[in-house]
Amino acid sequence: MNVEDLYGTLYVPHDGTMDPAGTCTALTRAATARGAQVIENCPVTGISVRTDDFGVRRVEAVETEHGSIQTPCVVNCAGVWAVAVGRMAGVKVPLVAMHHAYVVTERIEGIQNMPNVRDHDASIYLRLQGDALSVGGYETNPIFWEEVSDKFAFGLFDLDWDVFTQHIEGAINRVPVLEKTGIKSTVCGPESFTPDHKPLMGEAPELRGFFLGCGFNSAGMMLGGGCGQELAHWIIHGRPEKDMHSYDIRRFHHSLTAHGRWIRERSHESYSRNYSVVFPHDEPLAGRNMRTDPLHEELLARGCVFQERHGWERPGWFSPHGAAPVLPYDYYGAYRQRAHKDYVYGRLLGHEYTFDFPPHHDVIRKECLACRGAAAVFDMSYFGKFYLVGLDARKAADWLFSADVSRPPGSTVYTCMLNHRGGTESDLTVSRLAPSPQTSPLAPAFEGDGYYLAVGGAVAQHNWSHITTVLQDWRFRCQLVDSSEDLGLISVQGPASRAILQEVLDADLSNEAFPLFTHKLVRAAGHLVRAMRLSFVGELGWELHIPRSSCLPVYQAVMAAGAKHGLVNAGYRAIDSLSIEKGYRHWHADLRPDDSPLEAGLAFTCKLKSAIPFLGREALEEQRAKGLCRRLVGFTVDEKVPMFGLEAIWRNGQVVGHVRRADFGFTIDKTLAYGYIRDPSGGPVSLDFVKSGEYVLERMGVTYPAQAHLKSPFDPDNKRMKGIY
Repeated sequence: MNVEDLYGTLYVPHDGTMDPAGTCTALTRAATARGAQVIENCPVTGISVRTDDFGVRRVEAVETEHGSIQTPCVVNCAGVWAVAVGRMAGVKVPLVAMHHAYVVTERIEGIQNMPNVRDHDASIYLRLQGDALSVGGYETNPIFWEEVSDKFAFGLFDLDWDVFTQHIEGAINRVPVLEKTGIKSTVCGPESFTPDHKPLMGEAPELRGFFLGCGFNSAGMMLGGGCGQELAHWIIHGRPEKDMHSYDIRRFHHSLTAHGRWIRERSHESYSRNYSVVFPHDEPLAGRNMRTDPLHEELLARGCVFQERHGWERPGWFSPHGAAPVLPYDYYGAYRQRAHKDYVYGRLLGHEYTFDFPPHHDVIRKECLACRGAAAVFDMSYFGKFYLVGLDARKAADWLFSADVSRPPGSTVYTCMLNHRGGTESDLTVSRLAPSPQTSPLAPAFEGDGYYLAVGGAVAQHNWSHITTVLQDWRFRCQLVDSSEDLGLISVQGPASRAILQEVLDADLSNEAFPLFTHKLVRAAGHLVRAMRLSFVGELGWELHIPRSSCLPVYQAVMAAGAKHGLVNAGYRAIDSLSIEKGYRHWHADLRPDDSPLEAGLAFTCKLKSAIPFLGREALEEQRAKGLCRRLVGFTVDEKVPMFGLEAIWRNGQVVGHVRRADFGFTIDKTLAYGYIRDPSGGPVSLDFVKSGEYVLERMGVTYPAQAHLKSPFDPDNKRMKGIY
């Protein structure tokens, strides 16, 4: 190997090579010996579906050329043909087929003990194959298989050397002897690739009993064992044993899973950047502007630099240097596309390609300090907004939500939703509604009970699917209505928020008239909105949930009223910093389906003191009786060093966990981090155990002294939310 151009390498002693055909044969034989039946040369022609008494679509049978197989459960492991199999069942499968190739060299003397090599800069891999090497990689111009043929089960394509030559050049640079070594064989076959380069797994939201196990992005042999085990657990027990949200098909919004341009662009970008360094605040350039809220153009003109989540464009931060629009995807200049020149958004994103603080660190600081010192307005329209209404809505809410949400109309409750193991499927706010005979954008007509749910937009589809599954399994007579596209949401937070909004709203905003965690319908600049007093940043503030057509005039009225009070626009980078200062949890960072609210310090969201049954209660009671094996702890680091998550947590010289989430807190002027810690002896993690340790956090091989906190280091008594400054 040529190592003259290398600064460093990572060596993995347990990396290796396996024979795919032999592995599959071994698995098939073992399964058959345990009662499974394998039927070859038996093409699937259809999936039979029935609709049950509650209108739920369920798998009934698999149709083949040789007969029907009655089954309530099907797993779609059809690779590039998974789209076609999904279509048989009315299920959207977001993947594309591409040509993917490698070549095998002639024999190379003395290469027998060479490790597998991945050269990320050249986007290639070199894998030992006997006394030869196989060479492959991820090019910027992969060939799409436009028309997937069902007659191509074991076929191969001719290798396109115009595309593949770039890998040979990279391989020769790394192993110069390859320049004088012949090619013994080439392999170019169809592979399935997904929009985020992660597999598609879990139960399809459109059809009960239809599971996915496809889209493995050429890593099927590497991921197959663990994914197969988790998928089996998923099918039998209703959920995987580990946190599999990153692979769950429900991570994609339903509007995207059949959107051809989005799937193609994002899959291309993920493929071509497979070996790229993953920076903490990177954003995709492909598949953008799919879902924009009513304030998008207004905020763009005010310098908003957008992030992409779940297809939504949401505000990241605000540049003082003018607009930075996201342009149509240019495929990085591949396929004779003209690459963008002087791309402002691309240049700003390039500044994020660092593991240090970015150049606009001070811009985000100003947004945060303006919120703490005066007021900031946040566009949170990308939030999921659902109504749960109907005759059994109260029963459903009691079972679904860990907190007691069946309070008088006008109340708002922060709560979790759990799975049967007591793991956290979501955290959200639930607002009780009064019955209404007439439908409006701010409340559907309903009989019985009603609740308004606001959930993080990046996990809205996950929330929708979880709630829907529970409603179906328990046969609750109620409806879940999605109003996410019909409503916008702006949040005004900070000491001056009351003075600003008092000029815009036709309601008394005093503590007595509008207490914390309540909501009411009011008029804002003449437009009917739902005002909700709560905060995700730990300040006095209100959220305004606004019909789509009213968003722009209400926002403009708020900005006009706030001008003399120092009101600024702020984005989600500021929310991340402000919320971590308060110790507020973010789902899928601090909270995951295998984290319980007791471990996460959210016992106050669980109605364990009541006698009301709820999903996950028994698991929580068992966990509480045994003691917590791990606990989420907050840390502050005095040295101004950036941290992003995955840093090791050391206690008294032993590793006890890793950081889940970290950010810089501008108000306290320190780095903050949260992570779950365990007792190396295996015992429960008591509060005394947390308090008695000496901690350091390890970032890139360097350790930094850290102070552990069991309460928020900023305003631990929540005085600011109550308006006490």
